[in-house]
Amino acid sequence: MDVLETTKWLDEELYSRQLYVLDLPAMQRIQGAKVLLSGLQGLGAEVAKNLVLMGVGSLTLHDPQPACWSDLAAQFFLSEKDLARSRAEASQELVAKLNRAVQVCVHTGDITKELLLDFQVVVLTASKLEEQLKVGAVCRELGICFLVADTRGLVGQLFCDFGEDFTVWDPTEAEPVTAAIQHISQGSPGILSLRKEADGRHFRDGDLVTFSGIEGMVELNGCDPRAIRVQGDGTLEIGDTATFSRYLRGGAVTEVKRPVAVSHKPLDVALLQPRVVAPSPQAVLRAYCLHQAFRALHQFQHLHGRPPQRWDPDDAEMVVDLARSLKPLKGAEGEPLEEQLDEALVRTVALSSAGVLSPMAAMLGAVTAQEALKAISGKFMPLDQWLYFDALDCLPEDGKLLPTPEDCAQKCCRYDGQIAVFGIGFQRKLSQQHYLLVGAGAIGCELLKGFALVGLGAAASGGVTVADMDHIERSNLSRQFLFRTQDIGRPKAEVAAEATHRLNSDLKVTPFTYPLDPTTEHIYDDDFFSHVDGVAAALDSFQARHYVAARCTHYLKPLLEAGTQGTSGHASVFVPHVTEAYRAPASGLAPEDAAYPVCTLRHFPSTVEHTLQWARDEFDGLFRLSAETINRHQEVLTSLAEADGPQVLTLLQEVLGVLRERPRTWQDCVAWALGHWQRRFHYDITQLLSRFPPDKVLEDGTLFWSGPKQCPQPLEFDASQDVHLLYVLTAANLYAQMHGLPGSRDQTALRELLKLLLLPRPQPLAPVFPNDLELAGASAEFGPEQLKKLHQVLEVWSGSPPLEPLKFEKDNDSNFHVDFVAAAASLRAQNYGIPPANRNQSKRIVGQIIPAIATTTAAVAGLVGLELYKVVGGPRPLGAFRHSYLHLAENRFNRWVPRAPANQKLDHLTWTWTCWDRLKVPAGQPEMTLELLLAHLQEQFGLRVKMLLRGKARLYSARWSPEKQAQHLALSSGHDLRMVRWSPGLGSRLSVESA
Repeated sequence: MDVLETTKWLDEELYSRQLYVLDLPAMQRIQGAKVLLSGLQGLGAEVAKNLVLMGVGSLTLHDPQPACWSDLAAQFFLSEKDLARSRAEASQELVAKLNRAVQVCVHTGDITKELLLDFQVVVLTASKLEEQLKVGAVCRELGICFLVADTRGLVGQLFCDFGEDFTVWDPTEAEPVTAAIQHISQGSPGILSLRKEADGRHFRDGDLVTFSGIEGMVELNGCDPRAIRVQGDGTLEIGDTATFSRYLRGGAVTEVKRPVAVSHKPLDVALLQPRVVAPSPQAVLRAYCLHQAFRALHQFQHLHGRPPQRWDPDDAEMVVDLARSLKPLKGAEGEPLEEQLDEALVRTVALSSAGVLSPMAAMLGAVTAQEALKAISGKFMPLDQWLYFDALDCLPEDGKLLPTPEDCAQKCCRYDGQIAVFGIGFQRKLSQQHYLLVGAGAIGCELLKGFALVGLGAAASGGVTVADMDHIERSNLSRQFLFRTQDIGRPKAEVAAEATHRLNSDLKVTPFTYPLDPTTEHIYDDDFFSHVDGVAAALDSFQARHYVAARCTHYLKPLLEAGTQGTSGHASVFVPHVTEAYRAPASGLAPEDAAYPVCTLRHFPSTVEHTLQWARDEFDGLFRLSAETINRHQEVLTSLAEADGPQVLTLLQEVLGVLRERPRTWQDCVAWALGHWQRRFHYDITQLLSRFPPDKVLEDGTLFWSGPKQCPQPLEFDASQDVHLLYVLTAANLYAQMHGLPGSRDQTALRELLKLLLLPRPQPLAPVFPNDLELAGASAEFGPEQLKKLHQVLEVWSGSPPLEPLKFEKDNDSNFHVDFVAAAASLRAQNYGIPPANRNQSKRIVGQIIPAIATTTAAVAGLVGLELYKVVGGPRPLGAFRHSYLHLAENRFNRWVPRAPANQKLDHLTWTWTCWDRLKVPAGQPEMTLELLLAHLQEQFGLRVKMLLRGKARLYSARWSPEKQAQHLALSSGHDLRMVRWSPGLGSRLSVESA
């Protein structure tokens, strides 16, 4: 078990979240790769940022063109002082600062065959078609993976050519299916049955599997992969087992992922025979039309030496004419495609094509970087072969509201690229907004970058408030690109605010280090929300999102929300009176620390999660709670005579159960660790089996050890087994740390020391300690005699220096914490025949770590930015908005119109309302009696109030003056109970919602 083995040259702490997505072999290939990136406008900057953050070996930048005003709308490595400088040279220093482990170079000459020989991947952005064809042909000849990416206003394209025979070593993000074995028959074929709690993802016919941990039929352990057939009853045919030993117990069957061969066409062929990635047949047709639009834009550039002018109708018509004259597209077999050119779509693309937009660059730059990483690592399926993405829904549906050439004329300002699409009036509106961003983590940093580039709140009357209570950790740096090494330990909100201001000095960002939750409603109160135009949420829990969304619903504020897990991500928009409100999944609202039943963890584990939680509890009990308890031993002795005595004794048992003398040397710590190994994995199990033998039958005739209850087996200590040795090594070191003694990492010396130690046989501690094996209804008695004996035990610790309680820390790989939990859980899994987790899996599950990478984060932030355009732009119909979901590993990109808000209606009323609706009450009155309020409700809305509550207290006709803090009232009408909120600070509104 390679728990303590780490790669010497890979910074696993920095890339910890990324490693859960890409795995160690893929990261090693990425760190050794050389990439050439040509084109450093906004799209190229996004690609560079993502590749450097994710640790590519070296990145060479190429773009000799001078920076211009339009670049600044999306190129965050440039500023006004860089105008007229080479884009690549002006960007190099800031790109390199993202990750000092990545070599960032600049190439100033032409792209030649000799230059390309040094690279594994070449990426062209914002390039001419002639250059694409030339470089693509050379890359094809040299076996170099080749990518082309471009954005034109609100549309973008990406092309991948990984050669005729490219191997994908790991096609999917999902972990291989692993399931616990119930039984294997001898025969031809052998039939394998799974435990009932086995992984719900089913095996499929033809899957290759291997086996581990089987007792009896050991011939299967570590065998070459075998193909299986899935039977109707869920059992698996696994091939001939007739000559194998009889199966006894335990073991796991694990899927073996197969490499996949991918064949791509070169660019010159793919231009006329495009294979596009799209979620539906309609989307495929739209992609074909966008393909022709890009070809026509290239031809326009070739003919006129320039791109189409901003919103110039004459240039747009010329592009449409060129698109009509293009050779028709062909299918995979050369057959003509039945595409119909959507001239209106091509015209709109041409009109807005001069624009450069940060959200589009973020979205397409993220996908491009991910495809480059696929080319390097062979991890996940590459695109096949074209991707077209458009967000033309950001434009007004009413053609009369589209900008004019005069609106979009150049202003020689940092927003010129955005003004080219939306006009100067929209830019002013953006700058006057005041937004609240909740969360300054990975997505929050990307959103702040986007806010700075688009100019959100950049006017004197606008601004952005960022709220985050967390501090920066080293593992944040590979995704949260506003942070640097020198920022570790500082509040995220403060550092993010400073970094955002550096990106755009006109933007005022106010940091709040208070969480947004029920405890801070005196800070984020009516007055605060009255000055907020909208909210963006970048949170990592459903509970937090649910609360923020509820505040937005209460205050009628639009909410933009995004989240990621691995290569999957989503972005959502919720607009008052237009869309439904945010609804968290029911499973996501369960308490994050919801515990498993104690009896399950102690005696009847059936899943790897049970074993890991047990091991995590072991860590706390042995190395934190016991130390804290002994440090308070005088207080403990007093409390033992009270009702919580047995609970306190349980804590003490953990540390006093084997070694009743304070350790003085490393050998004492090893002896304690060895004794505790024997207690937990041998003695406790034999005690449990003495009470509940393997053949125990219940009154109804069923076996006690059946169903989810797996009959355990005691382990015999063997220092030659890595996991046995690892447990003793980590436990002894942690025990030494707790006592202020030096530890040791020398495994060879530890093996020699263990030969000298006698394996102890732990003795029952009752009556001093409660019997942990009383499973139902019994409790230990604690009286004067037991108290006297405990006094004698605690005398060992009297007058000694205090112990050092150890708080579990998952992100320090040298402190033995995760290693102990992984080893303890693995041994526990062996006891119960449960397939164990490896160290990385253990760390992720116990640490509740969400796998994350920079590309997915940037993509969802870009999608949020596109919806921000619509929210700020003014009243838009439901059909204009989009929820989005993407899965970069599987090339899935879906966008859909949100649901409309649901109507609610009382039978006796003639009107309906939604969660966004409010009842208007007379404004301008400093106070009003309840009688007047209720009379107004009945007269205006036909709403007869029978009972009025404030909290749990009834309110009758008492005079009531609305205060600054919103008053909460409950109103009963017939049998329907509704919530009424009085919000005098927000225009004297009453909100009516379902209670």
